[in-house]
Amino acid sequence: MNKPEIPSNETERLHALSSLDILDTQPSAKFDRITRLCQRLFNVPIALVSLVDENRQWFKSCQGLSVSETSRDISFCGHAILGSEIFVINDASKDLRFSDNPLVTDDPNIRFYAGYPLKAINGSKLGTLCIIDKVARDFTDKDREALADLGGMVEQEINSLRLATIDELTKISNRRGFLSLAPHYLNFCKRKKCTSSLVFIDLDKFKYINDTYGHAEGDRALTEFTLQMTRCFRQTDLLARLGGDEFVVLLSNTDKAASFGVLDKFEASLSQYNVEAHRGYDLSFSYGVVQYDPEKHSDIDDLLEEGDALMYTYKQQRKSVLVAGTK
Repeated sequence: MNKPEIPSNETERLHALSSLDILDTQPSAKFDRITRLCQRLFNVPIALVSLVDENRQWFKSCQGLSVSETSRDISFCGHAILGSEIFVINDASKDLRFSDNPLVTDDPNIRFYAGYPLKAINGSKLGTLCIIDKVARDFTDKDREALADLGGMVEQEINSLRLATIDELTKISNRRGFLSLAPHYLNFCKRKKCTSSLVFIDLDKFKYINDTYGHAEGDRALTEFTLQMTRCFRQTDLLARLGGDEFVVLLSNTDKAASFGVLDKFEASLSQYNVEAHRGYDLSFSYGVVQYDPEKHSDIDDLLEEGDALMYTYKQQRKSVLVAGTK
């Protein structure tokens, strides 16, 4: 038996999968409708929407099987996500890669398999829409076209979940996306015993920009501010717009002291932008930095609450200094 190879973009692929917050969720009529259609259209006993996680394949929709997941090592779908075309095995019992696979030699006694690789918005393969039969069979070009059409429907449903976690204006994670991704970041840091810090950021004078220059300019300020964030923070950091003028960054493998160095770089970048932009106002920000402590912070909400409070204190202190300077 050949175990499926690991895709070259496995880290990116798993990140795209986890960002959907779809694993281990309840069955969905939207996906079940498509797998039932596959059963009828192809006259097969088994049809699945299978998502390939780190060590397993988990079935978001499952027709004809009584289990919700199997090991990735024995999965046909693990092989299917290695390519972009529909992966077809006409008779698994005669295929050296699968003839001694327990899914072939034992229940459900797979003989025929066809899997359409499901793509995320970034192109990563998340899993498959697959059909399975207990007897060997052919699969025509028209069959492939039909499965691809249905697979495209599954992709639309999956990617609609992704779009619901992205801020429409700035194109970074929104609050929902951040709250679904952040626990994975923190759990990773706990397992690797590395530090992580949260930076709660508030764009200064956003109401003034809106009131003075209009909401279109306010939107421009938010997008430019986000652009500077993406240039200054690392690709491994989790950036999100929580709403309005509030942003958050979760810095992996970074303690509180190092976080201030990153923020100094960000402030310098904004200063340079302000000099070059000549927009009539400057982009600036207030912030609160919290180093994650698993003994103190039970979840991401604890980090956000503390970061928000520190940011507010910092903002008030700056206001006090400005007021004192005018006297």
